[in-house]
Amino acid sequence: MAKDDDKTSAGHSMDEHAKGLSWAHAHADDADHDHDEFDSDGPLEQNPLWIQDNVTLVSVGIDIGSSGTQVIFSKIRLRRLAEELTSRFYVVSRDTLFLSPVSLTPYSSETRIDDKALRKIVEDAYEAAGLTPGEIDAGAVILTGEALRRENAQGISAMLSEAGGDFVCATAGHHMESMLAAYGSGAAQASLDLGKRVLNIDIGGGTTKLGLLDKGQCVATAAFHVGGRLQVVDENFRITRLDPAGKHHAKRGGFDWSLGDQVTSDQLDAVADKMAETLIAALTHRPMAHDVEHLYLTDPIMDFGDLGGVMFSGGVAEYVYEREPRDFGDMGKRLGSALARKVAAGRFPWPLLPARECIRATALGASEYSVQLSGNTCFISNPGALLPRRNLQVISPTFEFEEEVDGEALGRAIIAHRRAFEVESADTDIALALHWKGMPAYDRILATAQGVAIGLADQIAAGKPIYVTLDGDIAQTLGAVLREDCKVMSEILVIDGVMLMDFDYIDLGKVRIPSYTVPVTIKSLVFSEDPRGPRAKERIHHVEADHDHHDHGHGHGHGHGHSHGHGHSHHHHHGHDHGKGS
Repeated sequence: MAKDDDKTSAGHSMDEHAKGLSWAHAHADDADHDHDEFDSDGPLEQNPLWIQDNVTLVSVGIDIGSSGTQVIFSKIRLRRLAEELTSRFYVVSRDTLFLSPVSLTPYSSETRIDDKALRKIVEDAYEAAGLTPGEIDAGAVILTGEALRRENAQGISAMLSEAGGDFVCATAGHHMESMLAAYGSGAAQASLDLGKRVLNIDIGGGTTKLGLLDKGQCVATAAFHVGGRLQVVDENFRITRLDPAGKHHAKRGGFDWSLGDQVTSDQLDAVADKMAETLIAALTHRPMAHDVEHLYLTDPIMDFGDLGGVMFSGGVAEYVYEREPRDFGDMGKRLGSALARKVAAGRFPWPLLPARECIRATALGASEYSVQLSGNTCFISNPGALLPRRNLQVISPTFEFEEEVDGEALGRAIIAHRRAFEVESADTDIALALHWKGMPAYDRILATAQGVAIGLADQIAAGKPIYVTLDGDIAQTLGAVLREDCKVMSEILVIDGVMLMDFDYIDLGKVRIPSYTVPVTIKSLVFSEDPRGPRAKERIHHVEADHDHHDHGHGHGHGHGHSHGHGHSHHHHHGHDHGKGS
C-alpha cells in the first residue's frame, strides 16, 4: 500500500490502522467496516491484532430451483491463521440466522418465472429475518436446474442480486450448484471426517447434480436430467406440467404422455421406478448405455475412485430419508421412495450416509461457502481509484515459475494468452492471475515484474490501471518493484492468497478496516455451461433438439469479456458498486 495514497477521509492513515491505532471511530462512505461486535470489557477482543485477524460477515443464499425457492441468512466468522504466516482467511464458524419457508417457484407461464411473485418471496424473507439488504456482506442468488431454462432467468437473477444488497452476486449453472449442494448437505464434512471419498447426489425438481468430495474438497461435478418435478399432475391425475425430459422418462417407462393426459397412480409409480433405475444406471454402469449418457447435461464422472459412501440431498432426498410424508402432486415422493427401496435392496454398491440437509442443501451451501479475502500483504497504489471494481475478466497464462524466472518468456506468455482470449485491446481491463511458486528472492520477483510490464505494456502506456492476483504471498513486494524498479506509473493493485482460473470474473470490494483486507468475489460465466468442460460446445440435449438446455441465447461467448454482473460466485464477498468500471 503506497503511503501517500492511503489516507482515509476520516483523517487518519491505513498505516495507523495496521498498527492498531485509531481503530474506534466513524468512517465516511468510501471504506467498509468489518462487522465485528466486541464486548468493551473483553481483553482479547480489544487487542488490535485480534481485530485485524478476525472478520464477521452476514451472508445470504437465495436458491431459485425448478420447484422450490428459499432464502437462508447466515453469520460467518473468518480468521486469518497467523501462525501459518499467510494472508489467507478461513471460515471458523457459521451460524444460521434465519431460514425462510420453502415456497413453490412461481411461474407466470411455461416459459417465464413470475418476477413480481419471486421478488415478494425474497422481500418477505428479509422482513421476517429482520434484515435489510444494506446489512448483507456476502451471498449469492442461484438459479438452478430447469429454472435456468426460463426465458427471463437472466433478468431475474440481476433483479434479485440488486434487491439482495450490493454484496450479493447472481450465479447459475450445473457445476456451481453441484458444488454448493455438496457443501450444504454435509457431504464435504463427511469426506473429511471419514477420510474417504463421498458422492453427493442432489436431486431437485428438474436435475440431479453430482458432487464428488475428497478430504473436504469438491473434486468433480456433473449433472443429468432426472428430477422430481419433470411431470406434475392435479388431484384428478391430469398432467398439468410435462417438461421435455419428463416426456422422455415417461417414454422410457413405456408411456407416450402429453400435457392434459389423464394418468393413473400405478403409471406414475412405474415412471418413477424407471427414473430411479436410470439414475442408478447413470452412476454405476460403465460403459454407460447411449440413451442414459444422453441424459447428462455435463460430462459424466466416469470414475468415482474408492467411494466411502453416498449422500442424497435436494427435495427428493427428503423422501429417500423418509423425512417428508406429504405429496406435492409431482414425482418427488414416488421417485424418492423408489430410490429408498433400491438402496435397501442393495442396488447401490456404496453405503448410504445420513445427510445434514436435504432440500436446504444448495441454499445453505450458497450462504455458507467459504469467503475469500485477500490479506494484508496487498499492494494498492490508490484505493479510491482502483476499488471497488466489478466484472474484471481473469486471464491466467500458463507459465512455470522455475528457480530462475525468465521475465521475457513470461511477457510473451501473457501477450499470447491475451490474444487467445481476445482481450489484447488496451481498453479491456483484465485481472492477470499468476500461479507463483518458489522462494520470494528479489531477482525472481524483479523478473516477474518485468514480465508483467512486458505483457501489459499497452495498458501501462495508455495509463490504464493494472490488476494482478497471485496465490503466493508476494503481492506487496511485486507491487513495489513494479512501481519503483520497473517505473510503472499506472495505478497498481496486486493482491495475493487468491486462486483464480481462466473464465473466472472477479469483483473487488473496498478495503475493509481494520483487518485491512480486500474482499474478492470469484465468478464464472453465467447462463452457459462451464467452458472448462469438454462438453462446452456440444450443448444440444438429444431429448428435444429445439430446446437448448443451457443457453437460450443468454450465453456469453467464450472469453469475450462481457459478463453482466452475474456468475458463479465461488467466494462470496464483494464491493459496493453496480456499474462503475464494469
